[in-house]
Amino acid sequence: MKRRTFLANVVHALPVLHGFPLLGNSRTAAPGGNFVEAEGEIRPHDEAFWNLVREQFPLTQKRIYLNNGGLGPSPYVVLDALQSKIVELERISETGHSEKLWHELKEKAARVLGATPEEIAFTRNATEGINIVCNGLPLKRGDEVVTTSHEHVGNTITWLARQKRDGTAVRVFEPSTQSADETLERLVERITPKTRVISIPHVTTTTGQILPVKEIGEVARRRDLWYFVDGAQAPGMMPVNVREIGCHAYATSGHKWLLGPKGTGLLYVRQDALDRIEAKWVGAYSNVGPFDIRTGEFQFHPSARRYEYGTVNVPLVVGLGAAMDFLLKIGLNNVWRRDHALATALKEGLLELGVEVLSPANPREHSAMMTFRIPGVEYRRLQSFLAREYALRTRGIYEAGLNAVRVSLHIYNSFEEVEAVLTGVAAARQRLVNHHR
Repeated sequence: MKRRTFLANVVHALPVLHGFPLLGNSRTAAPGGNFVEAEGEIRPHDEAFWNLVREQFPLTQKRIYLNNGGLGPSPYVVLDALQSKIVELERISETGHSEKLWHELKEKAARVLGATPEEIAFTRNATEGINIVCNGLPLKRGDEVVTTSHEHVGNTITWLARQKRDGTAVRVFEPSTQSADETLERLVERITPKTRVISIPHVTTTTGQILPVKEIGEVARRRDLWYFVDGAQAPGMMPVNVREIGCHAYATSGHKWLLGPKGTGLLYVRQDALDRIEAKWVGAYSNVGPFDIRTGEFQFHPSARRYEYGTVNVPLVVGLGAAMDFLLKIGLNNVWRRDHALATALKEGLLELGVEVLSPANPREHSAMMTFRIPGVEYRRLQSFLAREYALRTRGIYEAGLNAVRVSLHIYNSFEEVEAVLTGVAAARQRLVNHHR
């Protein structure tokens, strides 16, 4: 494991952001580009390294933040890149958009997703990417979409709206947290001769379950079905390879596990699907070559850039590039090992306390998000107790009628904070259950 050069550069990078204070924190942001790649494996329990990673965030120490599945905090290097680009462009009053910059940033995105830069479009969030795919697919009345009962609202409302508008039909299955094979069987059971699309999350927002996306991709390929993956909860937490998954399209947010600015996202559309997933919202940058409203001359851009249009917030995208660079230099495998180790420690501790863990027990099927509940305790009461008494920022899970609380753990969290969660849950189990009785 080689981390010394990385750590030395991190320390060297900390001191300045041109005197710009952030979130009331006395520390300041690091100028971008001062990291070097961490070579080799970084152990999940190497606290010296991960504590230093924690120092890269302006995140307050007054509470323990455990909702990365909802919103990820950005490190100083991202804030610096964002602020610096804003100032640079406002000084000259230019958009800053350029072919060179876009290609550089999309090369980083391609490394994160396992794609090519030409298959990447920048969006505002995963929901925008979902809308582009859902509304761009060539579906007609009666065509069916198979999805799960554990979708985020962004992947629920989008398909329901198309169902209402165009007469498509949504068929739902319940993922099994006991077995990936059983999940696959349940999905296949919902497929009929009218099925045209499989739309599933890579990682469920409800229980943090990792679905068997590669195996589902094989089902879609054999049956010649469109295959879309909502990846809001995966890139930045774990390595992703859309080629291996075999999907036609994959959307993610920049503001969750990628730790990028809010208002950023990525959409992957496979090269051979670009002309089938129609670009419905277009404008400047969606085209290539000359166009003429008098003659009708117009041609879509041959890449996924066709889904981008109009003036965009370049500083936000530059900030996303800095966030991806930050994670890539730590190493996505290293990030995943740390995140998974934290979640495993939490899962084991929760089971010892005797609370009900809704996330999969199988380590290959659970992510860095753990969802649990205390029977007889309404999730709002539990979440409120943990926030009030132990300063824990969690997320209530009401989707799919789960009545539970979710804890999301990322690289800025620690095993000490996992223990704090367990202490809080133990107290809640004693006090809230007894009070309820």
